[in-house]
Amino acid sequence: MSFLQPYILAALPLIGLPILIHLINQWRYQTVEWGAMMYLLAAHRMSRGFARIRQWLILAARVLAVAGLVFAFSRPLSSGWLGLVAGSRSDTTIILLDRSPSMAQQDASQGASKLQRGRQQLEQALGLLRSSKWVLIDSTERRPLESETLGNLLALPQAEASSASAHLPTMLQAAYDYIKTNQTGRTDIWICSDLRQSDWDADHGNWAAMRDAFRDLPQQVRFHLLAYDETPTANVAVRVTQAIVHETGKGRELHLSAVLTRDGAADSTLSVPLELEIDGARSVHTVEIAGSRLELKDHRFPLDRKETRGWGRVAIPADSNLADNQFYFVYDLPPPRRAILVTEVPDAVRPLELAASISSDPEIKCQIEVLSVEQAVSIVWEDVALLMWHAALPEGEVRQSIEDFVKRDGHVMFFPPRQPTDSEAMGLRWTAWESLETPVSIERWQFDADLLARTQSGAALPLGDLQIRRYCGFIGDTTSLATLRNGKTLFARVPTDRGAVYVCATGTSEDDSNMATNAVVLYVAVQRALAAGAGRLGATRQLDAGASSVAGPAWQRLSQEGEGLSTQYHSHAGVYQADERLLAVNRPDQEDQAKILADTQVDNLFQGLDMVRIRDRLTGGSNLVQEIWRMFLMAMLVLLLVEAALCLPRWRQATGGAP
Repeated sequence: MSFLQPYILAALPLIGLPILIHLINQWRYQTVEWGAMMYLLAAHRMSRGFARIRQWLILAARVLAVAGLVFAFSRPLSSGWLGLVAGSRSDTTIILLDRSPSMAQQDASQGASKLQRGRQQLEQALGLLRSSKWVLIDSTERRPLESETLGNLLALPQAEASSASAHLPTMLQAAYDYIKTNQTGRTDIWICSDLRQSDWDADHGNWAAMRDAFRDLPQQVRFHLLAYDETPTANVAVRVTQAIVHETGKGRELHLSAVLTRDGAADSTLSVPLELEIDGARSVHTVEIAGSRLELKDHRFPLDRKETRGWGRVAIPADSNLADNQFYFVYDLPPPRRAILVTEVPDAVRPLELAASISSDPEIKCQIEVLSVEQAVSIVWEDVALLMWHAALPEGEVRQSIEDFVKRDGHVMFFPPRQPTDSEAMGLRWTAWESLETPVSIERWQFDADLLARTQSGAALPLGDLQIRRYCGFIGDTTSLATLRNGKTLFARVPTDRGAVYVCATGTSEDDSNMATNAVVLYVAVQRALAAGAGRLGATRQLDAGASSVAGPAWQRLSQEGEGLSTQYHSHAGVYQADERLLAVNRPDQEDQAKILADTQVDNLFQGLDMVRIRDRLTGGSNLVQEIWRMFLMAMLVLLLVEAALCLPRWRQATGGAP
């Protein structure tokens, strides 16, 4: 049992007062031998057994009544796990709050989301504890916000729901930096999250380093995970996959493609009214979802010939998660997709050249320019969608130009050179080529999002057909997208604040792999990177929430729906205008994946750290902590009544008197 005021337990020795009073009362009398009373005492001993038991019961009731009073004043708590923090004042309490769209899942009976429930539980539970300072690190801004009162902290706009994904390794890094910079004393870190795999990124290389860093801190740091790992059972999510304007003989048409995904049982057909809004004009179409996924491909909507760009919205009726029931899009005539291929061996990169030059859509033009390393200094970056680098890592002025290109949301793909050098770029360095006696295939890859994700129809890319004969090792902080059977990373992404940087550890020649003959994976990856990079070139842009490089205060909201401060527009779904550009902000792709971390995975992430996991639920959940001092007061009153009843003289039946 835990107590909010454990120092009052120091008064527990007072339970000996009834015993002491009893002994003092016994010492008040002296025993005198009197022959006339000996026969009366002998008769009294025959009935003294029950009297002694009654005296012991009276004494026990008095002792327990005093103990109940002491326990009541010490404010006991009903939740045993809170004993780890109750009664020991923390210098600082840091709250890591997951505000991702998946935390918007609601309970139909109560109407409260996971995020709202978590905030209520934190305010109710932590409000009973003592802390000198409260700090909030939310999943969107990921910077510490301080307050001396917990209620004000959880009422900030930074504690409300957002459309951006969470990234727990980055949030923990921010917590560690705060502890290190401010030299906090005893610190409690509370994590409120729904344990989505995409948000926790268990394969991120920073987890091991963070565990070691927290273990090496001189002060005590304790972790408490408030988990809401319920998965939705009847939720439908909608997402626009493509919105392109096509020129026709009669004018212009908008070709719109969308995907509807359903969680839970998919063995029945579900009718869903699909609302389409394009430049203020609304229409409703009913669609049938027969399985877990429905793809709507190239639905055509006529446009006025004078219209060159605009915006729209696709929405479905409210269900268990309101955050994935609508998706915004912007459209315009597509700009040409221009790629730059820098190589030391032009004859060896023909497959890359073909993959970047053949457009997946006849209405979109793709251009590829092959340059030598010496010519890279003259690249005009303003209209480049993708840079493919097949040479030793750049140095000097070229490296700085590439880094600036990535900061402007540019996309880069690095392929290994024939002769690796000691040069570094974007935190990467090639090591050495390794030849394999027998070709090795890919064992696992990330098919939920990014360049190797499933196709729009839900089919997986044929990565299992690839055979790798040689690969070049590399060093750097990366997120693995594809791993070989021998455990080596073949394809990875470098974490960046803006843009995207990818690394492929093998080449396209026959000596390296069969990517040229089995070119589906190569073609899809290059075209996806090219399309993503081209998204920054036109007058319209599709943005993932929380990943914008455009300053928030300069935005103007065009969509009627929306929430959040103007400085946080980049984290909330909607349509905005920044200068001459139309921007559509939506939740990232990975937010539609409902996979939850297993308990063993969570334990491995916090291995060696002081961590307590509390699993709460939206339905049927109770408060995390309750004070039960009233129970002890009631018990004390009952004990006093029992003691009074035992002290009453024995009732004797009246007998008839002498006549």
